[in-house]
Amino acid sequence: MSKTLRMLIWLAVALLGALALATVALHRGEQINAMWLVVAAACSYALGYRFYSKFIAAKLLTLDALRATPAERLDNGRDFVPTNKWVVFGHHFAAIAGPGPLVGPVLAAQFGYLPGTLWILAGAVFGGCVQDFVVLLFSVRRDGKSLTEIARDEIGRLGGLVAYVAVISIIVILLAVCALVVVNALKASPWGTFTIAMTIPIALLMGVYLRTLRPGKVLETSALGFVLVMLAIWGGQWVSQTESVAHWFTFSGPALAILIIIYGFAASALPVWLLLAPRDYLSTFVKLGTITMLALGIVALRPTLHMPPLTRFIDGSGPVFAGNVFPFAFITIACGAISGFHALISSGTTPKLIRRETEARMVGYGAMLAESMVAIMAMIAACVLQPGIYFAINSPAGIVGQAPEAAAATISNWGFPITAAEMHALAQSVGEQTLYNRTGGAPAFAVGMAHIFSNSLGGQALMAIWYHFAIMFEALFILTVLDAGTRVGRFMVQDALGHIWKPLGRTSWYPSILATSALIVAAWGYFLWQGVKDPLGGINSLWPLFGIANQLLATVALCVATTIVIKMGKARYAAVTLGPLAWLVAVTFTASWHKIFDPNPRIGFLSHAAQLASGAGANARLIFNDRLDAVVTGTLIVMVTLILIESAVEWLRVLSGRKQARVKESPFVATRFAEEQG
Repeated sequence: MSKTLRMLIWLAVALLGALALATVALHRGEQINAMWLVVAAACSYALGYRFYSKFIAAKLLTLDALRATPAERLDNGRDFVPTNKWVVFGHHFAAIAGPGPLVGPVLAAQFGYLPGTLWILAGAVFGGCVQDFVVLLFSVRRDGKSLTEIARDEIGRLGGLVAYVAVISIIVILLAVCALVVVNALKASPWGTFTIAMTIPIALLMGVYLRTLRPGKVLETSALGFVLVMLAIWGGQWVSQTESVAHWFTFSGPALAILIIIYGFAASALPVWLLLAPRDYLSTFVKLGTITMLALGIVALRPTLHMPPLTRFIDGSGPVFAGNVFPFAFITIACGAISGFHALISSGTTPKLIRRETEARMVGYGAMLAESMVAIMAMIAACVLQPGIYFAINSPAGIVGQAPEAAAATISNWGFPITAAEMHALAQSVGEQTLYNRTGGAPAFAVGMAHIFSNSLGGQALMAIWYHFAIMFEALFILTVLDAGTRVGRFMVQDALGHIWKPLGRTSWYPSILATSALIVAAWGYFLWQGVKDPLGGINSLWPLFGIANQLLATVALCVATTIVIKMGKARYAAVTLGPLAWLVAVTFTASWHKIFDPNPRIGFLSHAAQLASGAGANARLIFNDRLDAVVTGTLIVMVTLILIESAVEWLRVLSGRKQARVKESPFVATRFAEEQG
């Protein structure tokens, strides 16, 4: 293809993307169809990957196809394993794509489709993808070290210590929240439980098949895995409809919590090629396959976005959650735009699997673009619903009322007409008793997804099947975050204990693997167990910190990345990481201030605690939870501030010439894969 033709094609993509974005951003009055969001996203992602990621790879990171990666140099058959790039992509995408890109956009849709959509597109291309890409490459060049170890080496001992305490605290909160979401999604759901349980033996078979039986046969293994996982989905439906079998896969919350804790330990301790990587790769088939079908359904049907671009709730009075569009839309939508958890995967499991440095661009930048498309699909699924239905599903009973008639009247008074009869008919069509007050985002996403699929595949008769498929689909997203996150936590614990006794820091020493896996699983498992047993205890008490904690983690990651960029002598390109860092500091610090001190009891922890304390029959446990959340939020902000200050001091020292710019990379070793094309 000639250079002129290529330029014309990319010019056409840019013009189409600009038209789609202008339609999404500027259209007022008549409703638009969802296809414009898909086109705007596809064009933005194509341009971002082709031009911006290539600029970063060439000018900022200077990817070296001749340099051996830690997967090659430190190959131990357990954690460091040179792996096919498509399997690594599948693992990385599955590990980062958790509940966030599905749930966050659905909740933020209360502001209208416009704020969330623009944040997802811009946040991913200029923030999230950049973070994942640069952190991954920096970890690859440092023997696959964790983010906290890199912070210690590049920022300083104090910054490293504070980063370790902050990051390990945040990861325990994130993993416990994800585990509780899985428990709630699979509780009394034999279809979901069976299908997800079957992905484990299928993954074990794929791991053995690819490593021992048919080494290197990725397409063959992929075809086998795809057929088996489709059978598992079909089998899950059969199980759910067969009473004599369904009870074997119907578990209570505590039973599921125990099973998930056991699975988390196994995923952390077993060799990465045996369970974690193939299971994540397998999950990617379902995830990307479903999202692709959803996108094709949207393009084919062109469903109307019934939610307006901006709603009356941008002023902070929203029923789904309180708070102004800034900063709370940007805290609510993390995964899909930029998420700190991704930095842990990019400096945890993935850098230990990559065979070539040049593959970091596709895996780091590309997988995040795929996740961002998931977030766009979630936004569409929420906004194709009638607004009255959306608010009836997502608004808590304390806001709209307990009785169906009262809730319908309240929502109709907001200007979004809905009747109790409509909600009852919708609930029956998806096989539920009621859809009122199903907060959390997941049920609304499932209803929207079922609505799109039923109109394109099977009609209304299959609405219930698509709804339950969507619930299983969400649980599959979340569980892959849990297993990879646990392994990353294990690496961090090993890194820390290695400073006390060197053998504990060796990722290849099995006693250390078992001990540190047990420690990290015990940490999040405790909060999960308490949360399952007590609706006010355990992780339930820390749940409100999920969004802020995740974005604070991204702030730490971008601090570390900016420090390395400046010390590499690439200060002229520092805006690549400094820009999203500055934005996240503004968002997270503003949101944290509001969550601690805002006088609105629906926003501020302390004001809500004061309101509870002044009322009759005050609930001491809820008051304690609010005060605990305020203290934890304040503590995390103080720790991140210390990291910011020490990082800024380091930047000034290097830029002023008072300190020699020197990064602590592993020595160059030539790769034996040099003959392969990068």
